Amino acid sequence: MQSQIFMKNAGAISWSDVDSGEAALISRCVAGDDLACSELVATHQRTVFNLALHLLGDRDEALDVSQEVFLRVFRTLSHFRGQSALRTWIYRIVVNQVRNRQRWWRRRRRADLVSLDDHIERCGDLEATREVPPDRLLASKETAAHIWQAMERLPFDQRTALVLREIDGLRYEEMAFTLNVAVGTVKSRLTRARQALREELLGIRS
Repeated sequence: MQSQIFMKNAGAISWSDVDSGEAALISRCVAGDDLACSELVATHQRTVFNLALHLLGDRDEALDVSQEVFLRVFRTLSHFRGQSALRTWIYRIVVNQVRNRQRWWRRRRRADLVSLDDHIERCGDLEATREVPPDRLLASKETAAHIWQAMERLPFDQRTALVLREIDGLRYEEMAFTLNVAVGTVKSRLTRARQALREELLGIRS
């Protein structure tokens, strides 16, 4: 398995605040344990895919990025030092891979994002709905579609901050590590993103 190649010559790992079970899983992955590598992927693959999908708006692109993310995870896992939870560390890799993919698009004169007119069909509602009357369900889907349409117009950094906070529920400190910026910068981006989103929604509704 490729993971064994990625883990070759891995150095010693030390953790400070990492959960003991997670630390054991990482150690097994670094040692080339295929079952541990599969467990790590199974634990995080939905999170990785959903974040990529929300940032890219395209299912096929999100699948490609997800594969790239886990290749990157296994190549660099030996350097993980517990400076964050493993999930947060993986979030950082996802954001970086998505950013790289968008740069790749721009170099080929493609739009920053694929059209998100059908984003709501691809990504689903922002909130799950159960036992909702048909008229309210339709209204919620239309509202979610408007929100996705507005979000696609935001700068990448602002859109990423909104997704991490409002959809994935990361704390400010986790977001700061994921985005490699200060907490104050995270809050500033969120403020600008929310204001820009409100303005976009008002423009769509008008």
